[in-house]
Amino acid sequence: MRVQMLGLCRFSYLGGRGFQVLHDNHAERRDFLYDPQRLARRWFWFENVTLPGLLAQTDPDFTLVLMTGPDLPEPYLSRLRDLALTVPQVHLALIPPMDKHLEACLAAIAPHLEMTADVIGHFRQDDDDAVAVDYIRDARRDFEVLQPLWQRRRRLSCDYSRGLVLKATEAGVTIEPRMIYNAVAALTVYLPPDSGRSVMHFPHWQIGLSMPGVTLPGKTMFVRFLNHDNDSGAIGAGYRWEPDSTDWQSVLMDRFRIDLRCLNQAARDYGLPGADRPRWGL
Repeated sequence: MRVQMLGLCRFSYLGGRGFQVLHDNHAERRDFLYDPQRLARRWFWFENVTLPGLLAQTDPDFTLVLMTGPDLPEPYLSRLRDLALTVPQVHLALIPPMDKHLEACLAAIAPHLEMTADVIGHFRQDDDDAVAVDYIRDARRDFEVLQPLWQRRRRLSCDYSRGLVLKATEAGVTIEPRMIYNAVAALTVYLPPDSGRSVMHFPHWQIGLSMPGVTLPGKTMFVRFLNHDNDSGAIGAGYRWEPDSTDWQSVLMDRFRIDLRCLNQAARDYGLPGADRPRWGL
């Protein structure tokens, strides 16, 4: 059985809806998203939190669609183009501003759907979160066991619920091991190729309304990174787990290829508090 693993990563996409931070008009939203200092921070986190684990996947057979607007300021548009040219798994989707965010997301991934696959394993990759280096391998391999359940409705979610929450403030980066139910990172939605849906059609916090789901909590599979520029910064439902080791530098490097010292220094250099959101860090 062929399982295509297809991810969507929005990088400062300028469009309507789809986010919790709202603006009165298109111009205000553009000014917010394309603020030079904000973009510099977003790129740093993307390059040092999100990309390392993806580039080191033990199963390299996946597609990651980077979705942004055609007017994304330089040098970031050129950097995304270069990334798509040098990394076979990465494809750049330049989507003009669309009011209907779900349609925009579907337009981004539609050219990359493998219609001959038996099932598509959709995943949403926020540009400041991370998945472990064996996420793709496990999501494809575990579907073999989950297939009978998927056949019931031809929709299924698989939640790797054990992860780490990193919080970046002017004091540096703190780390909390958390079990989070249906966090964005390391949540896979399995759909038929012709479903006409993307992972964005199913809000992760209420995914149980749309399909059956399985939780696999065995391994540390995601990093949820909280910083000044989060759209929400809410951790989500869950609880703490007790680690065997708190050598986080080694854990982050081994599982995610993340350099904790680098993040700590950047957080202090930026000198910013957490995001001004009602439930940031909760």
